[in-house]
Amino acid sequence: MQTDKTQTVFISALVSAIVGIVIVLGFGLAETNPQSPENNQPVTPVQNGGVTATTSSNSAVVNVVEAAKPSVVSIVVSKEIPQIERYFQEGPFGIRIPQQGITGYERQQVGSGSGFFVSSAGVIVTNQHVVSDTEASYSAVTNDGKTVDLEVVDRDPTLDIAVLKAKNSTTSYPALPFGDSSKLRSGQKVIAIGNALGEFQNSVSTGVVSGLSRSIIAGRMSGNTERLEQVIQTDAAVNPGNSGGPLLDLSGQVVGVNVAIAQGSENISFALPADVVQSVVESVKKEGEIVRPFLGVRYTAVTEEIAENRDLQVERGALVVGDATAPAVQPGSPADKAGIRPGDVLLAFNGKKIGEDSSLQSLVRSAQVEEVVDITLLRDGERITVSATLQAAPDQLR
Repeated sequence: MQTDKTQTVFISALVSAIVGIVIVLGFGLAETNPQSPENNQPVTPVQNGGVTATTSSNSAVVNVVEAAKPSVVSIVVSKEIPQIERYFQEGPFGIRIPQQGITGYERQQVGSGSGFFVSSAGVIVTNQHVVSDTEASYSAVTNDGKTVDLEVVDRDPTLDIAVLKAKNSTTSYPALPFGDSSKLRSGQKVIAIGNALGEFQNSVSTGVVSGLSRSIIAGRMSGNTERLEQVIQTDAAVNPGNSGGPLLDLSGQVVGVNVAIAQGSENISFALPADVVQSVVESVKKEGEIVRPFLGVRYTAVTEEIAENRDLQVERGALVVGDATAPAVQPGSPADKAGIRPGDVLLAFNGKKIGEDSSLQSLVRSAQVEEVVDITLLRDGERITVSATLQAAPDQLR
């Protein structure tokens, strides 16, 4: 195994209040190099904050951890790895020419992450980037050391959520309950559990909610990027391998799913809110796949600079605008049928203002397929309201 097991996946730019910090999105996928002979990963002690926890607080954490551990699993990523044979071939004038060839394939572990059971039938939630390889196979290692083969039910790269299920299993699994992430408050204590560094199963760290409704742009070193919105910021120490593990409150309910950490700074991590994750799980239970609502507009968030340059008369909203490769309003979409046009500035979605705290994307995600929504917009200096019936997102946009 290689010394650095972290899948090096970075945030290319960090939006909102945090500036100048590089963020590791795929921090949770601890990556293994099967061609390297050993792994001597040094362990650096993590310093706790200066606040001394009370006995009752410690007891609450211990109780939550003991109850939750049986539900948290390590996700193992395995793949057929070519076995390389190196040899020399006699060339002209007695020169030995180095050659190599594939002698066969061997299934080996190439990475790991975390996940947790959300139903007794063996349904597991993790991050999409943990199980993004469609050519790999996946299994879960439970707290008692048992291995469970998994199938990927569906992936949502936009939300960075994936749902898996135990294959051909009649076992009843302990599921973690979801809490209401909308009720989280800054300063509230939280607990992160996961497969730290891909080696230390069910590692536990505690911290507090440092911020809510953060927006980050996740960029992998391959150049791909994705925007994650309304995420929870916490100072709970998380490490490679923790991705997909639960973030719990002191009642033992899941309030988030660990998804990213800031590189170059201590104890800045992010989690997807439980409300979003739970809606994905419910969609899978009902439809057998992840179904999310779709409006059908491309837009840019209005800033003071954009408002001034375009003389928009508003400082916040979503400016409907396309480019050479994609139209501003997708033909036949709910937005198209509602009469939304390029150049419109969407101001409110079902009565909620579109702005820094509530992006259009997050508001659409919070709605339901087939729901009729009212959208207030600004067109040629006039505010009007239109109604749109949301559809399920097309396959190519999922």
